[in-house]
Amino acid sequence: MPRIIQALYAALLVLIPVTAEAHKPSDSTLGLRIDGATVQGTWAIALRDLDYAMGLDGDGDGDITWGELRTRHGAIAAYALARLDLRADDAVCPAAASEHLVEDRSDGAYAVLRFTAECAGTIADFNVHYSLFFDLDPQHRGLLKTEWNGVNATSILSPERPSWRAQDGEANPWIQAAVYAEEGVWHIWIGIDHVLFLISLLLPAVLHRCKSGGTLAKRPHAAFREVVKVVTAFTLAHSITLGLASLGWIDLPPRLIEPLIAASIVLAALNNIFPVVSRGIWAVAFGFGLIHGLGFASALSELGLPSEGLLLSLFSFNLGVEVGQLAIVAVFLPAATYAARTRFYQPLVLRFGSFAIAAVASIWFVERALI
Repeated sequence: MPRIIQALYAALLVLIPVTAEAHKPSDSTLGLRIDGATVQGTWAIALRDLDYAMGLDGDGDGDITWGELRTRHGAIAAYALARLDLRADDAVCPAAASEHLVEDRSDGAYAVLRFTAECAGTIADFNVHYSLFFDLDPQHRGLLKTEWNGVNATSILSPERPSWRAQDGEANPWIQAAVYAEEGVWHIWIGIDHVLFLISLLLPAVLHRCKSGGTLAKRPHAAFREVVKVVTAFTLAHSITLGLASLGWIDLPPRLIEPLIAASIVLAALNNIFPVVSRGIWAVAFGFGLIHGLGFASALSELGLPSEGLLLSLFSFNLGVEVGQLAIVAVFLPAATYAARTRFYQPLVLRFGSFAIAAVASIWFVERALI
């Protein structure tokens, strides 16, 4: 047993820095305004991603200066525009850079490339094919926002869905809804903080605390009922705040939300080691779920919601989150129900697992609180 614990502790030391660093996935924001035969574009790309792809930090000091960036403006434009294909009625619309800017965001500095693409004639059918960074990072997303004939549309471009197409400015709300549902699933699966919070709540759900102070494994149907209560409470809570925040009725800054999410994970994990709340875990899931909903809303605000089919896209994103969440539960519950019958579940899975989760989330809390 001591050797197992030592091995797990060593694995934890490796896991903490890796997990703590990767929170926000790579993305860029591409805005296109179509007017007649002309397309005006504004493309914001993270400097950290460009540096990884092109090596912008000339002196290697870890700081990209304006001077270093200015000397690479031409190379940046060539690199980015070579990975963007704009077509009107199946004919290529050549694009040329017009201006280079820098924009500071909550997750770092972004190079902003403004460009103009001229098409052969008035556009009736328009297609965008995007491939930026897909060869380097399969998790990269391109957030596309278009304005055409008074219609605003939003889409998310990925290696699995690299193209967007519309005719005469018409955006199909059902296609947009499918994209947002897919992104909801994707967000919960890569949102390791939300996953760890959910697992922290579910770890003790397969155990029954006796009056004597000991614990026993619950029968499968009893464990299932407890998991349903926890997941339902978490779902209801984050759906409420996701909807309210996405519609602009609640507005809290990410600098406040992100540390609170990390703190909720720490508290939920520590409660498994030092039980303060042993019954009614569903109430804990609901209370902290309200905070996590604001985190989902923050991610959705970065994607943007289309003006056409806004409520449908919002519902679809939330539905995708629930589908991704249920997939995690479907894998976790049978394994935990079986493992709870073994003598290793409480010392290794419940206690050590909760300690590992609390340690990682504590690092997140410090990092996010200091941003």
